[in-house]
Order: sequence, then C-alpha cells, then structure tokens
Amino acid sequence: MKHQILVFVAILLCYSGFSQKPQQEIKEDFKPSSKNQPGQEYPQVNSQGYARFRIVAPAADSVRVSLGLGGQGGTKLEKNEEGVWMGTTAGPMDEGFHYYHVNVDGGTFNDPGAKNYYGSVRWESGIEIPASDQEFYALKNVPHGRVQQILFPSPSTNTSRRAFVYTPPGYHEHPDKKYPVLYLQHGWGEDETAWSNQGHANLIMDNLIAEGKTAPFLIVMTYGMTNEIKWGGLKDFDIKYFQTVLVDELIPYVDQNFRTIADEEHRAMAGLSMGGMETKMITLNKPEVFSHYALLSGGTYSPEDLQNHKDLKLVFISCGSKERPEAVKKSVEDLKAAGFNAVSYISEGTAHEFQTWRRSLHELAPLLFN
Repeated sequence: MKHQILVFVAILLCYSGFSQKPQQEIKEDFKPSSKNQPGQEYPQVNSQGYARFRIVAPAADSVRVSLGLGGQGGTKLEKNEEGVWMGTTAGPMDEGFHYYHVNVDGGTFNDPGAKNYYGSVRWESGIEIPASDQEFYALKNVPHGRVQQILFPSPSTNTSRRAFVYTPPGYHEHPDKKYPVLYLQHGWGEDETAWSNQGHANLIMDNLIAEGKTAPFLIVMTYGMTNEIKWGGLKDFDIKYFQTVLVDELIPYVDQNFRTIADEEHRAMAGLSMGGMETKMITLNKPEVFSHYALLSGGTYSPEDLQNHKDLKLVFISCGSKERPEAVKKSVEDLKAAGFNAVSYISEGTAHEFQTWRRSLHELAPLLFN
C-alpha cells in the first residue's frame, strides 16, 4: 500500500496543466470560456489555448491568477487607470478543463466571472480550453440519460451518504431490462460531482450510445472519503473504510434499487488519480466483486498482482502523454504476455488533468461488458 501511495504522490508532482511552448504571437480571437457564469465576458480563451483574465479590484495592490506559468506562480495581472486588472497567460494551456483561483493581496478568492467546481479540496473556478476533439463530450441532439442523486444508508459511517447514478437513455422506458454497472471514482480533493460536472461522463455515454459504439450501462459515482486526508498525510491512508462503504453498503443498495445485473461479470470499477489508487486496492482486496478494472492516471497492475484473478475480463490503464506513458505501456505489455486482456491508452498532449480522463472514459466505455 505504501508503494502505491508514493507512486500516486509522484504522479501528482509531475502534473503540469500548462503547455510549455515557445512564446508566439497571440491571436486576438478571444471568446468567453464555456465555463463562465451567465452573462460574464471574462475569463476568455483564444484559438491557441491562451487565457485572458479581468478582475475588478480598484483598491488592490496585487492580483494574480493561479494558472499560466506551469507551477511558477501563475499569471500576474496589471491594473489600468480604471482600477481593472487584466492579464493573459504567458503561453497556451493544455486542451480541456482546468481549476484555478485568484490571489488578491495574498488572499485566495474565486473568479466572479467563472463557475465553480469542487477540486483541490475547495470550490475552485473553472476554465475550459477548447479541444480539437471536444465533440465526443458535446451536448448534442441525441437521447439523453439521467444523472440522479441518491442517499444510501452507511452503518459503518453512521450516516447516509451521497452518490450520483447515471442511467442510460431508455432505462425508464424499458422496465424489464437490466444493466451492468461501472463504479467510477474521482481524484484527490474532488467529490462525487466531478465526473458529471468536470468530466461530462453522462454526455460521453449519451453520445457513444447514440453512435452505437457502446452497450448501455449504469455509472455510479460516490465520494471516495479522500478529502479527510490532508496533503502530506497520504502515508496514513487506509482503504478499508471506503472499501466497506463501496462493497458492503453502496453496491447492495444500487443492486436493490436499480435494475442491475448483480454479479461480478457485469460489474466494473475505475478511477482517476487517487480514485485509480482506490480502484487498484479494492480490486486486489476483493477480486470476487468486479471483473473489469480501469486505472486512469492512477498507477498500474503487474501480472503478479492479478495472478489469482481468474474471472478478470478487462484491465484498462491510461494516462496523459505528459505523465508516465512508458510505465503504462510496459504494464500492459507485461499483462498481455501473461495472458490478460489488457488495453493501454495514452492521451496525446495532456497531463494529469480532466481532458486525459474524459478521453480515457471515451476509450474505456466501448470495451466494457462485451
């Protein structure tokens, strides 16, 4: 377990949402980010991946945005004569979604122009850099599934806990049909809203189903009990508490209250980043529960890990090309050589960020439950 935690920390430290490219002439084709609050013109993004920010703070002495310099301090804004602070990132950012916040005179605040998303153990501002492949998670005129909140009893934590369940198009129209289930986990500092809000998991599924590229299945997303672990305290992480919630409480509740095919063959678990670490730990501890495993920027399996997993149907391992792709490819090569149905996926041009994980889910879904 300690080795897996150290690997997870190393992955986090390798993160960079900023695309380190040489300085180029900035095109003035900026448009409001799709993640802006209604009616807000800023922040803006251009066709090259640059972001521009505007903060009204006439009494401030210093305003900085946390995005823009690849971990070197963000983007410093400059104040004009009207007391409005403006600034553009020094270079383009990776495609897709990014968290950020605004630092005003040493205090941390959210951008009043942007919507908020739970990440980094707080509600952060979000910005979307338009991606070349954004059509696969776009809102389209296709049949849509539903994402509903459930509250399930959790005796082990002495409360009711929350989860979100995606039911595919047709679920409510065909009451005799039963479905497989994917249990899909968020990353460290996020919660059960992440895969729907930041990841667009429901839209990815709707579009794949409409195109006939995947069989319909349920997706269950719950809080991984990770935020109670403070940064620097990951060595003390113990999977048994979340494992109890997931395996002994949530899965029986879902099987009882939704039309599932309630067996190992039709049950999968996947997670991004720390959710991948949780996935690996639980699937190794409970090989009789799931038959499809997926680690999205969340470590790897070895053949030795899986030697007693006789009913395993699929192992899927992915990451961004700016992470540790060699380790992912090597793991899958070794698993294939040992006779496992293993698949690797590398998201080109992305790092430890949601575009990697959106793409990973898009690649994973058609492989499940075949």
